[in-house]
Amino acid sequence: EKRILAIIGALTNGDRDEHNLRALIVDMAKEIRHRGPDWSGVYVSHFENYTSILAHERLAIVDPVGGAQPLTSSNQKIALSTNAEIYNHEKLKQELAETHPFKLKTGSDCEIIVHMFESGKSGVDLARSLDGPHAYVMINSETGIVLAGRDHMGIMPMYWGYRRKDNAVVFCSEMKGLHTLCDEFWIFEPGSITQFKVGSGPDGVRAGMKRYYNPIWWDLSFLPSNPADLSKIRNTLEMAVNKRLMADVPFGVLLSGGLDSSLIASLAVREMDKRIKQGIQHKNAFIALEKLHSFTIGMAHPETGEVTSPDILCAREVAKFIGTVHHEFNYTIQEGIDAIPHVIKSLETYDITTIRAGIPMYLLARRIKAMGIKMILSGEGADEVFGGYLYFHKAPNPSEFHQETVRKVQGLHYYDVQRANKAMAAAGVEVRVPFLDKQFLDVAMMLDPKEKMINESTQNIEKYVLRKAFDDSKNPFLPESVLWRQKEQFSDGVGYQWIDLLKEHANSMISDSDMTGVEAEFAYNTPRSKEGLYYRRIFNSVFPGKHAALTLPANIASTVACSTPKAIEWDEAFKQSQDPSGLSVIDVHAKRRKLNNGN
Repeated sequence: EKRILAIIGALTNGDRDEHNLRALIVDMAKEIRHRGPDWSGVYVSHFENYTSILAHERLAIVDPVGGAQPLTSSNQKIALSTNAEIYNHEKLKQELAETHPFKLKTGSDCEIIVHMFESGKSGVDLARSLDGPHAYVMINSETGIVLAGRDHMGIMPMYWGYRRKDNAVVFCSEMKGLHTLCDEFWIFEPGSITQFKVGSGPDGVRAGMKRYYNPIWWDLSFLPSNPADLSKIRNTLEMAVNKRLMADVPFGVLLSGGLDSSLIASLAVREMDKRIKQGIQHKNAFIALEKLHSFTIGMAHPETGEVTSPDILCAREVAKFIGTVHHEFNYTIQEGIDAIPHVIKSLETYDITTIRAGIPMYLLARRIKAMGIKMILSGEGADEVFGGYLYFHKAPNPSEFHQETVRKVQGLHYYDVQRANKAMAAAGVEVRVPFLDKQFLDVAMMLDPKEKMINESTQNIEKYVLRKAFDDSKNPFLPESVLWRQKEQFSDGVGYQWIDLLKEHANSMISDSDMTGVEAEFAYNTPRSKEGLYYRRIFNSVFPGKHAALTLPANIASTVACSTPKAIEWDEAFKQSQDPSGLSVIDVHAKRRKLNNGN
């Protein structure tokens, strides 16, 4: 397959100067070539007086020697540019062939999207049938119809914008590809599609916009009541991991040593071992099934150079237990500080937590790519789904607990999902997140929140039901010490001093007088700390203007330990000390920090 990790779609009104337009789009594509460094492709079509161009930057994950994107129909009239992993592509091909015979041109798991569109399948039905993260732009040059869509959780990023002078509508995987070209631009909302006609401008895009992902639990007024079926939780997550091993290139797993990434690594190892025992041969001669490689990163002590980060120590234990080929890397505070401007540009955010965690993840991504790894599994999403953040200990009742998990899941594309995708993509690595599998979400988000809540009287800790689902004494998935390890946010787990040293650096860069005029400087999402202002100024230097700032939701600074603003109402202490670090919930975290310090 020709995997496109960068989508560019420029639809222009009345401009038949194809040469200049093509050159413009190629220049745009260069801005995000880090996402797809393997190859580039361009498709040009004309409908009435309009010129349409699709471009893509390829990261080859499946069928590296197969056909190029944009993918096209047999008559070349329909073209698709997509960043997608369609895990059920074989099933979709079989189903479509029964009613609309077609001939495949490539081995891509994404080509089926073209044939489904060609068969007349509606945009909503098409999107709902896709199992796997995706973002795409597709055009029919005979009818002038354009279909664009994004997956249910926004795992694959996508933006869209508008250029007034030629009524152009532009789509791109990252903001940096369109922010200088467009007068206005926005996030393309997850779980949505739009179908419109070339030349209809932004009004046409908005008129054609529809949500296709509307599970019953998405509604905050709904309170689920399903009892915990531990076997179902375990089996559904196993399937989510197994389907994500679809790759024809070397891959690995991020291993922080926490519960989430450790479970994903353990499940991946078991599936790979099973395939080897069954004698399953990989269809691609370039890759053979072997031991899974795992990766972790931590900050070395700034004075002694000693490795003290919780992540490094626990990941080492997990890797030995499950049998991965483990690689651990350290970074210094200065290396982290040096990376800040590039990380902010890469992640396209000014959110404090995203940047704190994004720096070590970006540094790790570079190390992973240098070792020849092109795809990585990761554990994002579990904390949002199961209420794993430490502040959930303060949830007053099941209803509030569940509503907060829904709010957190709905906002993932602004934060952890964006961090994971863009930090890895900055080095040309694809990240896959099994906890956000559609089928797994349907199981986990329909659990009675009483099954997820922290019950101090029975010594339940966060994500108890997930831990219990994988608590197998006869064939353990993980060491007991890790299966029941308390939550560490990634930015905390790489080393407790990391956050303190970041704050110290920001304080040295931002003066007290800078803070006095901060509201006039940034009226939207006004920074509340020197660290926040430091990041915001860097962001604004790369992405100036209100539309870039508006790609993050309002009140992002109103948080404690990664909570939404609503959850601050749970505890009076939250209102007094708002910091995104898990250490801000000090009464919950104190015992774990004391143990980490060896006391």
